[in-house]
Amino acid sequence: MRRSKNRGFGIALGVAIGTSVGVAVNQVAVSIAIGIVVGLIFGSILDKRSQQQEK
Repeated sequence: MRRSKNRGFGIALGVAIGTSVGVAVNQVAVSIAIGIVVGLIFGSILDKRSQQQEK
């Protein structure tokens, strides 16, 4: 449960940032793809942090 929550939050954040950047360069589709990748990376970083805090 916690993993998917962190990853989902990361993707949402990444897409939000990517979309705002994409609007500036007029390439929204590219920015959403970048946002999803950034979100997955961000989500996995959050997963590692939460796992370390549990120990």
